[in-house]
Amino acid sequence: MKKEEYIKVGISVGDLNGIGTEIILKTFEDSRMLEFCTPIIFASIKTMSFLKKHFNSSINFHGINDINQVVEGKVNVFNVWKDNVNIEFGKEDQFIGQLAVKSLEKATEALKNDAIDVLVTAPINKLTIQSDSFKFPGHTNYLAKELGGTSLMFMVTDELKVGLLTDHVPVKDVAKHITPKLITEKVETVYESLVKDFKINKPRIAILGINPHAGDNGVIGEEDDKVVKPTLEKIREKGKLVYGPYSADSFFGSKNYKNFDAIVASYHDQGLIPFKTITFGEGVNFTAGLSKVRTSPDHGTAFEIAGKGIADESSFKEAVFTAIQVFKNRKEYKKISKNPLKTAPKKI
Repeated sequence: MKKEEYIKVGISVGDLNGIGTEIILKTFEDSRMLEFCTPIIFASIKTMSFLKKHFNSSINFHGINDINQVVEGKVNVFNVWKDNVNIEFGKEDQFIGQLAVKSLEKATEALKNDAIDVLVTAPINKLTIQSDSFKFPGHTNYLAKELGGTSLMFMVTDELKVGLLTDHVPVKDVAKHITPKLITEKVETVYESLVKDFKINKPRIAILGINPHAGDNGVIGEEDDKVVKPTLEKIREKGKLVYGPYSADSFFGSKNYKNFDAIVASYHDQGLIPFKTITFGEGVNFTAGLSKVRTSPDHGTAFEIAGKGIADESSFKEAVFTAIQVFKNRKEYKKISKNPLKTAPKKI
C-alpha cells in the first residue's frame, strides 16, 4: 500500500469508566487494522498502559506529544493529559467526564487542522461531560458547532440507514420542533449523504409519520397532514424520490424498509429502537452533513459490564471501517465532480 493511502483515524476515548477503551484495545489488537489505517488515540500513554495491563491486551503503543510524531504501522497515543487517573469502572465521575471532553476537544482540533482524516468517538456519559464551558447534550451537537453544517444523526449499516428529524429532544417537544424548514433541511442532508458518502446515485427515502398511524387523516393529530405531507410534496417537485409519511408501527415489521435507501424517523426512539433491534452490534452512528467524517458505535458506555473484559467491539470496528469508506467515497466524489468533462471520451 502506498503511503498516501493510509488514513489517519483519530479516536476520542469517551468515558474511561465505561467500555470505550476496552473496545478500542480489542479493535486494534488485530494487527490487520494497521494495514490500511493509522490510529491516533487521544488520551494518555500512562492511562492506556494501565488499561492494557487490566485487560491483558497484547497491543503495543507509540506515545506522542505532537501530532507530527505519528508513526504509520503503530497504534499512536497522543498525550492529552499526563497525570495518573483513578479509573473506577461503572462509576459516574465528573473528573472522568472532563477527561472525555479533553480527548474530544483535542481530537476535533486535529480534525479541523487536517492532522487526522476522520474521527471515531467512543461513548461518553452525557451527564458527566457537562460543565460551564461544555453544555452540549452529546457529540453531534458539539461537532456541528465546531465543524459547521447541518448535522444529522444517521444510523447506518450496508442494508439499513436511519436518519432523525429530531435527536436528543424530549418526546413532549418533538411535534413543535418539526417544521417544514427542518424536514427540508434534514431530507436534503440525508439525500446528499447517500450520494456523496455512500455512492447511491438516485436515493429513495421514506419518511415516518410523527403520530401513531401517521395521524389517521387527522384523527390522531394534525401534524402529519398539515406539516409533513405538504413539505414532502414540495421536495418531490424538485425531483427527489421522497415518500411518506408512513405509519411507523408496521414499517419495519413488514420489511417495507428494504424498499428504500434510507428512512427518516421523526424522533430518537422511533428510529433507533427498530434500527438497533435489527442491526445491534453491526450498526454505526454517522454524523451526516458535516465538513468532516465522524462515526461512533451504536451503543453507550455500558457501565454495567465495564472493566469485565466482555464488551463486544464489533460496532466500534464497523465505525472505523465506515469512517474510512466514507472518507474515500467523499474524496472520489469530489474528484469526479471537480471536472466531470475530464473523464469524458474525446471526440474524433
